[in-house]
Amino acid sequence: MSSLRIKAGKRVYEIIKAGGFNYDSISAYFGPAAGPRWLISSGFDLSLMNSGVLGRTRPVHLIGSSAGAWRFAAWLQPDATVCYKKLLDAYINIRISKADTPSTILGKFRDLMNLYLEDDALPFALAHKKYRLAVITARSRNLVAAEQIWLQKTGLAAAYLLNFFSRNNVYLFADRVVFYQGSKPPAFCFRPQFRGSFVNINEFNFKHAVMASGAIPLVVAGVHDIYGAPRGVYRDGGLIDYHLTHQYAAGENEIVLFLHHQERIIPGWLDQVKVNRKPDEEALSNVLMVFPAQSFVEKLPGEKIPDRTDFLTYIDDHQTRIQNWRKAVEIASPLGEEFLELVESGKIKDMIERL
Repeated sequence: MSSLRIKAGKRVYEIIKAGGFNYDSISAYFGPAAGPRWLISSGFDLSLMNSGVLGRTRPVHLIGSSAGAWRFAAWLQPDATVCYKKLLDAYINIRISKADTPSTILGKFRDLMNLYLEDDALPFALAHKKYRLAVITARSRNLVAAEQIWLQKTGLAAAYLLNFFSRNNVYLFADRVVFYQGSKPPAFCFRPQFRGSFVNINEFNFKHAVMASGAIPLVVAGVHDIYGAPRGVYRDGGLIDYHLTHQYAAGENEIVLFLHHQERIIPGWLDQVKVNRKPDEEALSNVLMVFPAQSFVEKLPGEKIPDRTDFLTYIDDHQTRIQNWRKAVEIASPLGEEFLELVESGKIKDMIERL
């Protein structure tokens, strides 16, 4: 039994069913805001990196918010595999205590980032031939920009209430800002439904942008006044773009690869309990979504994918959490090889499902 399920939007489904899929059709790889759930992406990422199947004929956009941006920042480094494993090790071993505050957690995340991203390597990353990074952040507005917890909670409560009636109301509380690498922004930034701004990523704002993209509201302090970007308090990109919200393919026959941790796709962080809110059909039409089967999840410690609640569950027992997360990474390590084999053997055509 396969550990993976694979779903595709209308265009990609037709391409794969006709036997026309190849890696060179992938123009973007999207990484969602996932918190610790990104750990099950590790084997998939490492297999794709080591096989070199992406970006062979043209640069591929690595587009991510929060954990997605953290993962993809490692892809650009001179020794990407070593860098990625440093991120894995540092992330698993981070320790959050009851005494921590959003400010101290930001400091711990900053230390983590400095462990796996070297300043001297940033020029290499920015000149990468195969990959182009796009980091999605949310510039806070009104009370959501406050660092005082009670004010921020009030702002988020108002955002949640208004977002319930219309997703467009989230823009009263946050602006989407995309930090991009390359001579021009990715194509999705020019589509009519895109609301936000875009800023060229450089040596001076690279780490700040990636850090801001994972600054979870109420949990991690925001990143202030990023160089080259509009002044303000930058927070987790998942606030607006939690999972997948855009058509990220530039051309009709291009494919957006999307490794997800679950079957449901939730547009924004505030939409988690609104089960009928989902991306529109056009946003999904070019998507090839890979996610773990239930049989895989049942093999994980506690029969669950690691998530942010583990920090609270094991706040007095860091070692158990660390052991569980390491075990989850170990169990997930073959997922990438399984996907590559499904593509190479042509079996992907038989197991593909419609999104």
